[in-house]
Amino acid sequence: MSPIGEVGFPVDTGEGCSFFGDHALAVAGRFRHDGAVPLHGHGCVEIVTVIGGEGCHVSPLGSQRLVPGDVVVLRPGAWHRYEDCRALEVFNLRLDPALLRQELSWAWEDPLLGYLLRDGPYAPKKHGMLVFRLDEDPLERCAGRMDALAKLRGEPLLRYRGDVIGQLTLVLSEMARAADDARDPRELLSTSHCHPTAMQAMRLLESRLGYPWTLAVLAETLHLTPNYLIRIFKSATGLPPMTYLTRYRVETAAILLINTHDSVAEIAATVGWPDQNYFARRFRAHFGSTPSAYRARSIRNGTP
Repeated sequence: MSPIGEVGFPVDTGEGCSFFGDHALAVAGRFRHDGAVPLHGHGCVEIVTVIGGEGCHVSPLGSQRLVPGDVVVLRPGAWHRYEDCRALEVFNLRLDPALLRQELSWAWEDPLLGYLLRDGPYAPKKHGMLVFRLDEDPLERCAGRMDALAKLRGEPLLRYRGDVIGQLTLVLSEMARAADDARDPRELLSTSHCHPTAMQAMRLLESRLGYPWTLAVLAETLHLTPNYLIRIFKSATGLPPMTYLTRYRVETAAILLINTHDSVAEIAATVGWPDQNYFARRFRAHFGSTPSAYRARSIRNGTP
């Protein structure tokens, strides 16, 4: 895998998304693939946009031939690989997961952005991925804005945070419209707004991930009845609270497996599943791989 043109991707260190934090919120870069790219996953949200050439994308969704305009959204931990690439040129856009809970937390209230970043990839049998196409004009606009994001990589975030968020929002909005156009008509478009208490519940679960949460305890903490909490939480996220917690725990575990040297047992305890066997079952149910195999594959192949 190699950068093309003047826009590089100077953050692929083989350690997942360790380049985030104080240095970046979103990182964009052009790549050219020839031949094959090994199986790998990422500890971040990745959006792959094809801008030239062709290749085969392999994931739990099966094998798909990629051509210009194809877009693949991958939630943290989702695995994929490329085969039979012939001058396949892609834009990789990687988002710090914290960005979606902080600067872009408002996006959860937007039906289209919520579908692109959350509901679509977690629809039944999507395995944390969403695939759709951009027409020629939206593709050109997105490529230009991702080029602009790539150039901002070297600028101090303190001075250019607004530029990064602005360019990123334009890209995601363009993609969200295309994803909505391509969605299964049987999927209902939610017009509900994210209840403030649902956001409070999400932040509470995420900030105390290792706590032995139950629905009853969470409801009591928020001074709500369990049934009412389920109703407002599901309206906001599409999931009941405990299902959301499970998803967040396995995504966080995937990030830790890629980015730290903590043992599997330590990571299991960190995300709230001190029983390592139970943790392994939940992880495998989500990613189709044991935690140890997932880490070994990431170390062997890097995280391109």
